[in-house]
Amino acid sequence: MERQVPHFREELEALQARLLEMGGLAEERVRAAVQGLVVRDPALIQKVLAGDEPINQLHIEVDNRCFRLLALHQPMATDLRAIVAAVKINTDLERVGDLAVNIAEAVTRYLQHPPVKELIDIPRMAEHAQEMLRKSLDAFVREDAALALEVCESDDLLDGLNGQIFRELITFMIEDPKTISRATRLVLVSRYLERFGDHATNIGELVVFMVEGRNIRHARKLGKIPEDGAA
Repeated sequence: MERQVPHFREELEALQARLLEMGGLAEERVRAAVQGLVVRDPALIQKVLAGDEPINQLHIEVDNRCFRLLALHQPMATDLRAIVAAVKINTDLERVGDLAVNIAEAVTRYLQHPPVKELIDIPRMAEHAQEMLRKSLDAFVREDAALALEVCESDDLLDGLNGQIFRELITFMIEDPKTISRATRLVLVSRYLERFGDHATNIGELVVFMVEGRNIRHARKLGKIPEDGAA
């Protein structure tokens, strides 16, 4: 008796569930790394540094699920774009997990010395980036291009905060050269959070590609996004 191939939609929903799980883990690791910075908790930071394996395992599993769907079902059009998007989203989420490690490493060095300043904008960046990731994954599951575009538009806030933090910390370095090493660690954390937002934006752009077949990744401004059907 010929083995039955599982229904494509069921397999796709299982794939989406794993991506959501992976996104939740990546988001939580970034949250914990920033929380460790804010409350100056080395133990919390060590948990982030030691907890990368679950995301790596999910990364491999999701890739395998995508390849299995391609091999068994040979999807076309929207279904094919959904699998291509899932492969790329999987990579973005794995890189968010890597950024959590990068943040934790910078924080480990920062916590070895007294704080440079009260932290206000870095936690704001972290919260906004986490919200962007949640919305982008929600847009993926719901196939909601409008929500995906909203995520892309909201990246400007992160860019602005990153620039503001950099300028403020440069002022601290100029006024007191003894703060240079510590302030540089905060600059790195801010930059990593901005990259986190970039990955959430990538996912939003992939959702637009998946739903509408439009590639907006290289559009310099959202106001110049190509019309439906354009390359």
